[in-house]
Amino acid sequence: MAFLPLFGLLSILLTTAASTANPFVTEIRHGVIRKPSSEVPIFREAPAFRNGDICGSSASDRIHIAMTLDANYLRGTMAAVLSILQHSTCPENVVFHFLWAKYEPEVLVSINSTFPYLNFRVYRFDSNRVRGKISKSIRQALDQPLNYARIYLADILQADVRRVLYLDSDLVVVDDIVKLWEVDLEGKVLAAPEYCHANFTKYFTDLFWSDKGLSSTFDGRKPCYFNTGVMVVDVDKWRQGGYTQKVEEWMTVQKQKRIYTLGSLPPFLLVLAGNIKAVNHRWNQHGLGGDNLEGKCRSLHPGPISLLHWSGKGKPWLRLDSRKPCAVDHLWAPYDLYGPSIHTIED
Repeated sequence: MAFLPLFGLLSILLTTAASTANPFVTEIRHGVIRKPSSEVPIFREAPAFRNGDICGSSASDRIHIAMTLDANYLRGTMAAVLSILQHSTCPENVVFHFLWAKYEPEVLVSINSTFPYLNFRVYRFDSNRVRGKISKSIRQALDQPLNYARIYLADILQADVRRVLYLDSDLVVVDDIVKLWEVDLEGKVLAAPEYCHANFTKYFTDLFWSDKGLSSTFDGRKPCYFNTGVMVVDVDKWRQGGYTQKVEEWMTVQKQKRIYTLGSLPPFLLVLAGNIKAVNHRWNQHGLGGDNLEGKCRSLHPGPISLLHWSGKGKPWLRLDSRKPCAVDHLWAPYDLYGPSIHTIED
């Protein structure tokens, strides 16, 4: 399918067609849009960012980024998109693939009006695909079906997308995203920053570690924690290796035996920990939202930073609105396009 550039403010016209790759997924194709409703936050229009002279224009030059799309996190999504475009040498080469669990026309209107020139596709993810596989975790937000959509990227995205960069909505990029996009996977299916100093055992229950039939899955590997909010995925290898099914199998085990408590992350670790391409830590300065229970303030880790990630309970837009922000939240504020803001990109 050809990419569809979107220009101007018009009225929404949607047509849906069943995906040949997966009967559970529908791609939304965009036409023109209408005014946002009063129920959706009003965002300022972002400036248009243009390619530098060194940028190519062929399909091979495109950078595919997948993100989930949810009204509750829309403010974060807008900031993330702006940060990516602002710091890209070739912003017009970036193609966004948004996954949503339900049709929310006001959300689509907001994207079009805020980024009139954005190159993007929207796909519906059928929550029924995972609803019977999700187990209760330590935080309700982690139990939402859309949080599991990243498992199904190979089924959802079209065949012309051979590699994809998956990003959470609670982050901002402060470097050229092409540097992460072009990482050499060295034959691995996935690349992400790896944290081998973290206590890996805490991501699974005592029941898991005491059951040799389960814990032996890590035999022959040196598993390390990685955060699934920033991942470069070889879509072809994922599909060919049946990784969706492998992750689902562990989700089925979890329904029978309580082997973890942290949402969609642990089954990824069970399948891939110790067998990914490690990326420099600068590409996921994570945990800025604090822990999953209280969301207390945290400081930046030492070292260079290319991506700031508010994983955890605390979200910067909520803390800023409450007038009780953490120091790191002020690093997110310049990318906030919500309403009339005193913050600017230059702050």
